[in-house]
Amino acid sequence: MASDQTIETRRGRTADAPAGDTLNRQVAYRRMQHLLLSGAIEPGQNLSQRDLVTLLGISLGALRELLPRFEAEGLLAILPQRGIQITTVDLRMIRESYQIRIAYEREATIHAVAHVSDEALNAQRKLHTDLFERAGVQITGSLLDEAQKVDSDFHDFLIGATGNESLMQAYSINAIRVRMIQLDRIRLNPVVLAPHWPITSKLSTPSSPATATPL
Repeated sequence: MASDQTIETRRGRTADAPAGDTLNRQVAYRRMQHLLLSGAIEPGQNLSQRDLVTLLGISLGALRELLPRFEAEGLLAILPQRGIQITTVDLRMIRESYQIRIAYEREATIHAVAHVSDEALNAQRKLHTDLFERAGVQITGSLLDEAQKVDSDFHDFLIGATGNESLMQAYSINAIRVRMIQLDRIRLNPVVLAPHWPITSKLSTPSSPATATPL
């Protein structure tokens, strides 16, 4: 009889699950990411498997197949007899997540020197200039939210410039942890975006070591 994940063969081995099951797990994985990124699920929150089944819209069997992946990516911990705990933001998580981001982005910035167009750089500069000017007049809640998006998009912009799918995937996993840290501990002020300016300026100069220094 078929389970949620696999089809058992006569010899007791398992065949690949139907494409629909794989698609459902992919949707559930992206939904989990969205719940974490939006703050709908908070760091340190305790959940049962039934809670996640409801939130992700998948079967219990499919969830149990996804849990090891979530745990391996450092998004949650499975606690025997206690359920599931979303990763708690602590100093170790903050240090390691930002060290990983710096390592990835340093290489991405060096690569971007030879591949990012002037048009793309000018668009980034304009976004930052507009925020700085508006922050000089008044800092509002909506401006803080916009600054957070510009910040996240700028880091994604650097990584995306590499065209390296493996790097982008690894970065996106760490980006979820960084976003959890920001939601738990940090409200970004537009002034914090100031370090982006020398990076966008250096990208126009074909000098890789100098470009990476501002990071």
